[in-house]
Amino acid sequence: MPVSAWRLTEEVAAVHAARGNPSALIGEFRRTAVLVPLDEAGGLWTVVQDGIRWVCAFTDEAALGRFAAARGEADARREWEYRSVWGARLLDVVVPALGVPAGVALDVGSPHPMLFPPVTGVVPEAVALDDPDNVYAHVDEEGAR
Repeated sequence: MPVSAWRLTEEVAAVHAARGNPSALIGEFRRTAVLVPLDEAGGLWTVVQDGIRWVCAFTDEAALGRFAAARGEADARREWEYRSVWGARLLDVVVPALGVPAGVALDVGSPHPMLFPPVTGVVPEAVALDDPDNVYAHVDEEGAR
């Protein structure tokens, strides 16, 4: 595991142990290249939960393997394609480009998963759901403004 990914997993573990610093965690995520699996169409793997689209990202191949096992897709013959993406690029470029409320789910299926939700301080204010002027503030359920 690269040093930056190790530092990120240490920050995540500290937050889970209620002794972490959320600002340090976000900073470490931004500075770390994470693995994002690709879906069948070659796009970044995302899931939707409670109206939020989550980009699934992993600190290393072992964490990606745990995700596959949790999904029941740990078939040794299957090769998971993925891209290495900087955390900052996911939060600042990919999340806004999705065009819907979105965040990043890190190491889902692992002992210490972490969510980076669409809120101020994590994603750009324009797409932060807690900012009253976000681009989704005046959109109805059908997506009309």
